[in-house]
Amino acid sequence: MGRVSQAQAGENRRRVVDTASRLFREQGTQVSVADLMKAAGLTHGAFYKQFASKEALVGEAAAHAFDELARGRTAGLARHEGQRDAAQRALIDAYLSVEHRDDPADGCPVAALATDIAREGGGREARRVYTEGVAEFADFLGGDDQDGIVRLCTLFGALVLSRATKGSPLSEEILAAAHAALIRGVAVE
Repeated sequence: MGRVSQAQAGENRRRVVDTASRLFREQGTQVSVADLMKAAGLTHGAFYKQFASKEALVGEAAAHAFDELARGRTAGLARHEGQRDAAQRALIDAYLSVEHRDDPADGCPVAALATDIAREGGGREARRVYTEGVAEFADFLGGDDQDGIVRLCTLFGALVLSRATKGSPLSEEILAAAHAALIRGVAVE
């Protein structure tokens, strides 16, 4: 088998990071390298040509997930012509939806990765990336009369609890209650 071109190697790396980002959010960072590479359509051995370790990939995959989240916030601001409250309201509506609850692979990395990141030791790249992502998200959620950290904790807690109680009426009740509490603090434009 011949060598892979630089362009193909770059594409393979992007595919692994994207696949890891989705799988880690859906199944946690305990996904094996073999399963991850299979999902990406590559061999297990190809992993070590691209990444120094699985821990390095966790950090890169977390950064990718937070970049997706940031692009969504930016798109929301653009859709609402710079009206931050309207963009925040749209984000709250989407975040506390049944669709988001049921799709962790494409969902928020704050909720999906929290437990795995908490188990990581201090000083790891993944923890740094996660901490910065949480801070940026909280900053976006902040407003004149609301603390972004409180809003983020409410979103996070409601999503995690609704996922844990999925299949019961309590799951949707949690989403609705958190939604009602959060939109009280967001002006409707």
